[in-house]
Amino acid sequence: MDSKAEIVLDFSPYFLAYKDGHVERFFGIDVVPPSLDSQSPVLSKDVQICPQTGVSARIFAPATVNSGQRLPLLVYFHGGAFLVGSPFCPTYHNFISSLVKEANIIALSVDYRLAPENFVPIAYEDSWAALKWAVSHSKGSGPEPWLNDYVDFDRVFLGGDSAGGNIVHNMAAQAGEENLGVRLLGACLIHPYFAKKEGGDVDNYWLFVSPTTSGSGDPRINPGTDPRLGGLGCSKVLVCVAEKDSMRGRGLYYYEELVESRWDGKVEVVESEGEEHVFHLFNPKSEKALELLKRLASFMNERPYH
Repeated sequence: MDSKAEIVLDFSPYFLAYKDGHVERFFGIDVVPPSLDSQSPVLSKDVQICPQTGVSARIFAPATVNSGQRLPLLVYFHGGAFLVGSPFCPTYHNFISSLVKEANIIALSVDYRLAPENFVPIAYEDSWAALKWAVSHSKGSGPEPWLNDYVDFDRVFLGGDSAGGNIVHNMAAQAGEENLGVRLLGACLIHPYFAKKEGGDVDNYWLFVSPTTSGSGDPRINPGTDPRLGGLGCSKVLVCVAEKDSMRGRGLYYYEELVESRWDGKVEVVESEGEEHVFHLFNPKSEKALELLKRLASFMNERPYH
């Protein structure tokens, strides 16, 4: 077998990495164009966040929104093991559109750079830059009119699935240490990707995307070792797990660590019975997926927690 054909990381059916350095992606590569069609229940457009790095995002708004309304803002980070995924692919475009319609919110879905072309911590740096860009509109003078005109910056939420759920934690943790200019109201971690509770073991995917990691002691992947956990920069957290998800225990581990920390916010866990990892993305019309969508919507529309 020649080196070109030798696989060094197999994330089938989504991604393959080869010994010679080239990769193949099979998910997140199709692009759905944004739509400003007023006949659609949700409008969308693409925005550039950082020309120097190429970081961009897709912003979504209910078609019924008007300048007299101020809606919650969800800053969303897609999953994909830091290797695949995009706000512009059908899977995530459709999911965020459905959530915007259900919850009546504004959403900013972030296109952070992927490994191995850009190893961790680039994904965190890009995500933080996107979050700072979003909240820079809180005084009504940012470059994006939808954020200036339609967002209630007292109700800013973070959300993400799988690796995106990991990014949510790291952004909330960083917001607890750095002044964003606004206080994040909540964070939604859907089937989040962390180290295992038992020994803090990390898997080959993390070792591949983060070659400089310290392993099980890395606070970015192991919440039990993260000194920032007790100072999480938001008021409430929703952790979503799925009963048949191999990473279910990792989400519960995060929940347990957060409960036991000195953080003084409100944390809840919700479980989807009989379901697998990110089932809601691939079977969005199922009963359990619609239940999860409604739970996320209610979390963002509850009265602010004090």
